[in-house]
Amino acid sequence: MTDGPKRILMTCDAVGGVWRYAVDLAGGLKQQGVDVVLAVLGPAPTPAQRQEAAAVETLITVDLPLDWMVDDHRDLAAVPARLAAIADEHDVDLVHLNLPSQAAGFPQGRPVLAVSHSCTVTWFAAVRGTDVPPGWAWQKTINRAGFDRADHIVAPSASHAALLRATYHPLSDVTVIHNASAVTADAALKDLYVFAAGRWWDEGKNARILDEAAAMIGWPVVMVGANSANGQGVDIEHALLRGALPHEETMALMGRAAIVVSPSLYEPFGLAALEAARCGCALVLADIPTYRELWDGCALFFDAKDAGDLARQVNHLSVDDRLRARLVSAAQQRAGRYALPAQVAAYRRLYEAACRPAHLEAAAE
Repeated sequence: MTDGPKRILMTCDAVGGVWRYAVDLAGGLKQQGVDVVLAVLGPAPTPAQRQEAAAVETLITVDLPLDWMVDDHRDLAAVPARLAAIADEHDVDLVHLNLPSQAAGFPQGRPVLAVSHSCTVTWFAAVRGTDVPPGWAWQKTINRAGFDRADHIVAPSASHAALLRATYHPLSDVTVIHNASAVTADAALKDLYVFAAGRWWDEGKNARILDEAAAMIGWPVVMVGANSANGQGVDIEHALLRGALPHEETMALMGRAAIVVSPSLYEPFGLAALEAARCGCALVLADIPTYRELWDGCALFFDAKDAGDLARQVNHLSVDDRLRARLVSAAQQRAGRYALPAQVAAYRRLYEAACRPAHLEAAAE
């Protein structure tokens, strides 16, 4: 990649799946000769997370908020200038922003990628079938400005790209680069329980339906993840809630589960399903566009608003060893498409295209 960047600035947060995405991608890029300056906005990384990121060239904690942490766009006014200063200080060739809002107002002069992992606008469209409420309309405006500033827009699935085009219409071309996982586990060492992981306080994760189904499922149902945050919450009565756990402990529990369920109404990609497939778990997934796109033929699907349907699919799978084995094999094979080397190669190609002088000259006109 002779014309590609040698050093990039990448933003992330230490709260959700973007942390795992950024740390894994940065490690993969480093092996290919691309140094990453990782800027963490929002809550600071934990000591365990800092250890996970030990392979990253430079880790910077930026004491500025994420867009979903504030109530007004003015609270984000300092973000573009601060990120631009970091880019100047470390002489990066390209800026990879994992929140499109961070691109709004970012100075010209360097190529900018804006990756939409999720957003309030598409969340409301998928979960409630509405536009954002008036009090949150500023988020649509600032994301729109970020998309307009970005040289390239990236989505982790074609389904999410289509939702972005529908909600932010008109939108320039969106490049689909699937997320990846390097998680592995012994597929033979399984216990007879059902596992699910998510931010259960988020209505889009659909915890209520899973908990209702747990009362009708023959096997124990283990849920990992917080069930209250940001003034939101859901009571878990029938499943065994383990709460928020470190990634290593979460993967250990997932790796031993025979069946993994994701009841989500909204998943731009759905990393937990990929991790489960790589761990040799049989998948039972909500019948939403993303999961159909990525896992059709490799999982059982259920009506995401029907706890009885979820319970029927899980109970059917729990008593059919041959079906479980077939789905595990199919999911593991499909997971090969979403491997870190493929993700790294796709981003390197996009970086190279973004760094071509002709592209930058056209953007500056």
